[in-house]
Amino acid sequence: MPLTGAGADRELWAPDRVLLTDGVERSPRSVLSAITDTLRTGVTEGGHQMTVAHSPSTVAGMSTTDNGYRIEALGPQTWDAFADLAGRHNGVWGGCWCTYFHRGLDDSERTQLGNQAYKQRLVEQGRAHAALVFDGDVAVAWCQFGTVEELPNIHHRKEWELGLVRRPDFRITCLFVDRRYRRKGVAATAVGGALELIGIAGGGLVEAYPHDLPAGKKTSASFLYNATRTMYEQLRFTYQRPKGQGNCVMTKEIPASSDGGVRRRRPPISRRQ
Repeated sequence: MPLTGAGADRELWAPDRVLLTDGVERSPRSVLSAITDTLRTGVTEGGHQMTVAHSPSTVAGMSTTDNGYRIEALGPQTWDAFADLAGRHNGVWGGCWCTYFHRGLDDSERTQLGNQAYKQRLVEQGRAHAALVFDGDVAVAWCQFGTVEELPNIHHRKEWELGLVRRPDFRITCLFVDRRYRRKGVAATAVGGALELIGIAGGGLVEAYPHDLPAGKKTSASFLYNATRTMYEQLRFTYQRPKGQGNCVMTKEIPASSDGGVRRRRPPISRRQ
């Protein structure tokens, strides 16, 4: 499942193409949309080995994690769990509902609907993607990812554009962990889930923008919207360059998923205390 067209193209909005196992060339965004459609309808796209059957609350993008949590893709079937997590934290970061990075030059749709309804529409239309971390049937974290086209509004974007050598196929823009689960490795679990879902979508160059904290500096986990450089180094991302004051650009190549599918898993026993 090799990638094509992912070279040093500086065009920021046209998605790259991926070559599926049946020889059909498609964009990463179209593959993500196909995964979302299957989560909504239960019908696989003919000829493409990218998803299998599902049942409510048990669609997982990969096997149960080593620390006992379960990963599921954000979609119409998991919206309520996502909304419950965000709602427990007042919509997250002042009621953002994880919409900031979706905002483009035309932001009228969001301003008309409001953040929560806008995010739900994006999910229902296959325009928003994330890995959700579940403890039992409760979502306790998420990691947002998508193409540059899907998530255009990163911080320090002009600086990022000036230093761009190779446009990423996917970017990780936002992490959030339930306050009861912070500093327990759940953020890394969420990123790992996103990387596996990216592999299912065709893989490629993944970019993240973590906080690059000075040695010895402590910051409240509630302010770290994309975790730390140290965590991404532990996940074998490579540091590329600084971005703004206190953030950086890190990358990792993700191969296409060998099984190319979403497998159904039985939920583990809840780890909540």
